[in-house]
Amino acid sequence: MNIRERIEGQEYKILSSFASKSREAVRERDEECCEFRTAFQCDRDRIIHSKAFRRLKHKTQVYISPGDHYRMRMTHSLEVAQISRTITRALMLNEDLTEAIALGHDVGHTPFGHVGEYALREIIGHYNHNEQSLRVVQYIERDGKGLNLTIEVRDGILNHTGDNKPLTLEGNIVRIGDRIAYLCHDYDDGIRAGMIKGIDLPEKVAKILGTNPSSMITVMVADMIKTSEGHSEIRMSSKVKNAMEEFREFMFKKIYHSVELETDRKKAKYIIQKLYEYLIVHPEKLPQEYLEREGEWGLEVTIVDYIAGLTDMYAVNLFEKLFIPSKWTTL
Repeated sequence: MNIRERIEGQEYKILSSFASKSREAVRERDEECCEFRTAFQCDRDRIIHSKAFRRLKHKTQVYISPGDHYRMRMTHSLEVAQISRTITRALMLNEDLTEAIALGHDVGHTPFGHVGEYALREIIGHYNHNEQSLRVVQYIERDGKGLNLTIEVRDGILNHTGDNKPLTLEGNIVRIGDRIAYLCHDYDDGIRAGMIKGIDLPEKVAKILGTNPSSMITVMVADMIKTSEGHSEIRMSSKVKNAMEEFREFMFKKIYHSVELETDRKKAKYIIQKLYEYLIVHPEKLPQEYLEREGEWGLEVTIVDYIAGLTDMYAVNLFEKLFIPSKWTTL
């Protein structure tokens, strides 16, 4: 018995009967198992070492070109993983599966956050970052070979948002953990930016969740654990769930759709639109690795893959290179 097999056996002894078990994980393509790591551990490591994950450190969460202490997509993904793992461990579910889903859930996000997502959707008619995240890990990474992740991880990535819920409890934890993370941390960043104050929160939200980002996370995480324990589904109490929904409405009004950020949102949307318009006419300007994929996926999908993968600053620099006159200096 090797180390991986020992860990797989321990899962059946230690974890809840509702937990996903590594030994039962399924991949699209068969491959030799690692001697030391379970399938979900391998998935987590593949995501962390991927180029798409590394680029998240330069992709906007909410604020375009933020200061040092504001969240970016990578810090958000790490925070989702931390929150979700806490819940998973308390419920005796599979932490490795939860962590892999959490770290991979946003690798398909565009530059400029949801602004870029909405811009691409407007251009091509259909674009969702969760679907692109799945596409990244399944087809784009490793020079088009994909990461060959397990079905359980791919399902959790795809269904962390949208109409369909994940098949696993671990995936459902990430689905809610993602919302807890972005609401509380974007609220924290909003306070830092001077856009909101704790006293601005609706009375019910402040009373049930509190006004401190840390305490808000604690309330929602504790509620999920207590309400879900011993059940075959992930739940929240109606009181806390309703407070979270009201908190979410507050955040959309005060932050996500705020007038203060509208100018930057329009600029970001314009950059995405112009890059697409240019590349659809000049596809030869795409990097060689993308040109090689055009025959398989078509020009439109190839350009979307390229633009979606750009970091904020790379998109801005590319826009300047293509559309802004060069600066000439004299001695």
